[in-house]
Amino acid sequence: MKKRTLGSTGLEVTELCVGTLPMGPLQANIPVEKGSEILLKAMESGVNFFDTAQMYRTYPYLLKALKQFGNAKDIVIASKCAAPGYKEMEDAIEEAMRELERDYIDIFHIHAARADETVFEQRAGAIEALLKAKEKGYVRFAGISSHHTGLISKAATVPELDIVFPIINKAGIGILGGGLPEMLQSIELVHKSGKGMYAMKALAGGHLVGEMLDAIAYVRAIPGLEVVSMGVVAMEELALQLRIFNDEKIDPASLAHLKASKQLKIVPSLCKPCGICATKCPNGAISMIDNFPVVDRVICVLCGYCTPTCPQFAIRLI
Repeated sequence: MKKRTLGSTGLEVTELCVGTLPMGPLQANIPVEKGSEILLKAMESGVNFFDTAQMYRTYPYLLKALKQFGNAKDIVIASKCAAPGYKEMEDAIEEAMRELERDYIDIFHIHAARADETVFEQRAGAIEALLKAKEKGYVRFAGISSHHTGLISKAATVPELDIVFPIINKAGIGILGGGLPEMLQSIELVHKSGKGMYAMKALAGGHLVGEMLDAIAYVRAIPGLEVVSMGVVAMEELALQLRIFNDEKIDPASLAHLKASKQLKIVPSLCKPCGICATKCPNGAISMIDNFPVVDRVICVLCGYCTPTCPQFAIRLI
């Protein structure tokens, strides 16, 4: 598989980054043994770039795969944390190193899915901790991940950031602070700044599964987006992604059976409508209507970020 250099970092990674969110507790919650087998297969197939986060709780999946893989130090890992303050970010970075049994994390992001450009003031302490960890060698490259066009544009002007991780898909689903044209403009600014950049949600959380080849080709063609992060929960999914990113010829008709199957469900018998999920959804896809949370399935990107916020465990991603 071809490798790309992330901006001016010198860091060489495969065009396919395997994202671990879908296999973890926030989504499919597959057993660690099964998830680690998928990740190990990706490593053995040449993928060297993997994305995780403190929130995802998928460090055990990666650690097990890394221990079984013979060249674990060749694997590039990106993680992230939504901590607001210095100590919380410091603890999150130490947790990542401890849980992954590593002396450093290659890329560590400010996890700012819903936040706008004011995040740089609101989380100044966390950013300071991230940069201090980079000085100490605990983090090789500092980054930020977001769904917001204004934040992505602002990130292009922040010299301390090395890598930016924006949401982008051909339908514009999940983009905040504007639509697809605005996000493309923000991505262009980041590209011109020389920062490294890789893309999330190319399939819009599953909405574009039925248009997989076109959806992935669209994102791969955007200047500056060297890599696409793709979630995976099954060997069959991984095999198809490997074929796509190895530029193998695939008959679109052979994928006609694919369709979006995930759905966010709120269990009425368990829900005690407190409204927390509506305030925590990074895309504003949950609204309180007649004192009950209702999901807008058009804009929901099925990230599962709302799941752990529910004190009644009433939210399911099925």
